[in-house]
Amino acid sequence: MEMPDYSDYDGLGLAELVAKKAVTALELTEAAIERIERHNPTLNAVVYKGYDDARKWAAGDLPDGPFKGVPFLIKDLGMPVAGWPRSHGSRFARGIVDTEDCGLTRRYRQAGVIPLGKTNTPEYGITGTTESAHLGPCRNPWNPGHIAGGSSGGAASAVAAGIVPMAHASDGLGSIRIPAACCGLVGLKVTRDRNPNLPDGFDYAMGNVVDHVVTRTVRDSAAMLDATGYAEPGAPYPQPPKDRPYVEEITRGPGRLRIAWSSETPSGRPIEPEIQVALERTAALLKGLGHEVIEKGLGIDYRALFAARGPSAAANFAAGMARLIDQVGREPEPDELEPLTWATLKAGRRQTGADVMRSMQEIRMLNRSTLAFFKDIDVYLTPVLGTPVPQIGFIDPVNLEPREVNRRQGRTFPFTPPFNFSGQPSLSLPLEMDTAGLPIGMMFTARYADETTLFRLAAQLEKEAPWKDRRPQVWG
Repeated sequence: MEMPDYSDYDGLGLAELVAKKAVTALELTEAAIERIERHNPTLNAVVYKGYDDARKWAAGDLPDGPFKGVPFLIKDLGMPVAGWPRSHGSRFARGIVDTEDCGLTRRYRQAGVIPLGKTNTPEYGITGTTESAHLGPCRNPWNPGHIAGGSSGGAASAVAAGIVPMAHASDGLGSIRIPAACCGLVGLKVTRDRNPNLPDGFDYAMGNVVDHVVTRTVRDSAAMLDATGYAEPGAPYPQPPKDRPYVEEITRGPGRLRIAWSSETPSGRPIEPEIQVALERTAALLKGLGHEVIEKGLGIDYRALFAARGPSAAANFAAGMARLIDQVGREPEPDELEPLTWATLKAGRRQTGADVMRSMQEIRMLNRSTLAFFKDIDVYLTPVLGTPVPQIGFIDPVNLEPREVNRRQGRTFPFTPPFNFSGQPSLSLPLEMDTAGLPIGMMFTARYADETTLFRLAAQLEKEAPWKDRRPQVWG
């Protein structure tokens, strides 16, 4: 069955159709598959097609979750799915096939979704653009000449194009918020440990990386976090508490919030004028909604924070690669890793235990400054990107020298990393569009564990700027 309006529904909307028996889960699966086949040659968003498994799952007795029967995609990085390959976006990992679902995959299945395949990601999720030697560039549905962001670029591209209403994503330095901003989506980096990694999350040991979804609506993000964000039995880290389901929170007004906004960047370099204007318009919108809005930057020592992170982050990557090398059974060949990946691996292998511990100690202490900023501030507003969405090839991890890749990334994505280090929830909303017709994402960050405030504010802003009615060039 062809559903001409399939792409107009969000995930909860499609689940409601299934519940009413207006459509079957298998019919929704076929509608999504048809759209993958139609749009993927342009976008390169889906890199593994698990159609046979999806059809069997859709035809079976599905769990009675909030997204029962809804098509879904999983990022090809750190998320095992039984019988599916997991390449991490790398030539070195090609050929790896997982034997069972990981804990979070099982939670998604219990929410009722139908996994269709895996989405494009840069090599090991390192860059803010999804362009790898192994999987190739993922393109933006608003303009395929531009990036979809990274590292959850394939997820964002597929959702923005109307292939699926939402998709799994993960965020270690901005990898949910950046692609959400590039593709005009809702992208929440949840609080550390809000979505448990269960026994599988070795690479997440530092706590900087979290999993959630990219969506077109606020309510889908809220409902999926309600479905997956519950305590892991025996977890050594307590799950941050919440008062009630987030799908209830979005029906409540945020009240009058104290919101700080800033275009302050770590380098001190000003953001592009078009982004600055969009930021100021957003601040004015918030003031018009009755919030107390002040211009005030974080004022933290960015240089010290990023320098402190280096040794432990590199060593953590080297440790993850050691596990992968054990799984593959050999060291990577020279052409099996990209230049930036090699540089990161070599740096990680040089670190001593003392280097790593000092790094982690310094990050912990520096995070106190970030967290202290929110003592009398409810929400901090910045853009997600400091520039318009770049073209494919501007940040090219395959052909550019690592130093140049990082320089361009620093200019383009200056705002997201501090809140991975501090563990705070941080949300991109597609409030603005630039003169070239590409989205501009605005980032809202709240106190530790306070997704409630972000969801309430996001629901308020969604009514003021109904972004889901916008349609990209590649759609439906």
